[in-house]
Amino acid sequence: MGSNSSEAIQPLAGLSPSEGELKEIAEGIFWLRFPLPMALDHVNVFAIEDEGGITLVDTGLDTRKTRAIWKRVLAGPMGNTPIRRVILTHHHPDHVGLAGWFALEHGAEIWSTRTTWLMARMLILDEQAVPTAESLRFYRAAGMDETSLWKRSKNRPFNFSDVVSPIPLGYRRIRDRESIRIGGSDWRVAIGNGHAPDHATFWCQNHPLILGGDQFLADISPNIGVYATEPDADPLDEWLESCEQFAKIARPEQTVLPGHRFPYTGLPSRIGQLIDNHRGALKRLRLHLRNPATAVDCFHTLFRRNIDEAEFGLALGESMAHLNYLLARGEVERSRREDGAWLWSLQ
Repeated sequence: MGSNSSEAIQPLAGLSPSEGELKEIAEGIFWLRFPLPMALDHVNVFAIEDEGGITLVDTGLDTRKTRAIWKRVLAGPMGNTPIRRVILTHHHPDHVGLAGWFALEHGAEIWSTRTTWLMARMLILDEQAVPTAESLRFYRAAGMDETSLWKRSKNRPFNFSDVVSPIPLGYRRIRDRESIRIGGSDWRVAIGNGHAPDHATFWCQNHPLILGGDQFLADISPNIGVYATEPDADPLDEWLESCEQFAKIARPEQTVLPGHRFPYTGLPSRIGQLIDNHRGALKRLRLHLRNPATAVDCFHTLFRRNIDEAEFGLALGESMAHLNYLLARGEVERSRREDGAWLWSLQ
C-alpha cells in the first residue's frame, strides 16, 4: 500500500477546542483536549451523548490540573450529566489516567480490551524508586554512554502510578470485530498492534466516523518501541501488519477522531504514509549498518534530527524496534562490545 491515493488527507485543524471547552465535532459527539507535560502537549478525549448519560473515549492523565479541568467541564458545559461509561483505546497513561477516578467517584463502567485492562492494572503496581537492573542492562546494551547511564541509575524513573489513578477490579471486555452501541449508533471494533498491544479502534456503522486513538494520527507517526520488559519484541512487524489490515476497511470519506492532533479525512492515504514512513526508515537503517553501530548510534539515521534528553527514551525504543525487525528477518546480526553494548551490522 503506497501513499499516492487520489484522496488527500484533509485536516480539520481549525476546530481545536480550548482548555475546558466542548467542541461538537459531529451530532452528539464532543471533542475535548487535556494538557500533557511533554513535547506532544495534549491528548484528545471524546464525549458522546449516550443513553442515560455520557460515554467518554479515553480520559487524559491523572494530574491535579487535568482533574480541575474535568471538574469545571462536568459542572459547566456538561451540566452534571452522569458519566455512564469510559471506553479505553489502549493502556498508555495519557489515555487511561483518570479511568479509575471516573469509575470510583462517578460510577462509570470501564470498557477495554483485556490486554489494556491487565497492562494498566499491572503497571500501576510496578512502582520503582530507581531503575531496575533489567532496565540498566537494556540501556547499556543499546549503547547509552556511561555518564547518562550513571545519572539514570540514581534518579526515580517514570512510574505509571504517578499519573494514573488506581484501576478498579471490574471491567467490561471489548473484543475484536464485535459491535458496540454508543450514542445511538453501532460501532464495530477493530484491534491493532504495534503502538500498544490490543489497541482498540471503533468504526461507526451509521456514519463515516472512526474513533482512532493513537492508531491513526494525522501528521505524526505513533511511537513503535521496544523496552526492557520485552527486549526481543518485534512491534514494528505487528504495526505494519495492522496497517495492512486497516487499509482493507479504510475509506477516504471517513472522519478519523484521533488521540492527538486533529481530526481528518483521507485515511487510506494516511495509512499509506504510515507504512512508507517505516519502510523508508528501514531502508536508511540498512545503509547505515554497513558499518557496525549501536541502537543509539542509529538515532540520526532514523529520525534525521538531534534527539534531546526528554525524547531519548522514546527514540531508544523506536530504534530498537527497527533493529529487531531486521534481526527477525535475518538481515542484520549483532555482537557484544566489551562494554556490553550490542553492535548491529548487515549480514
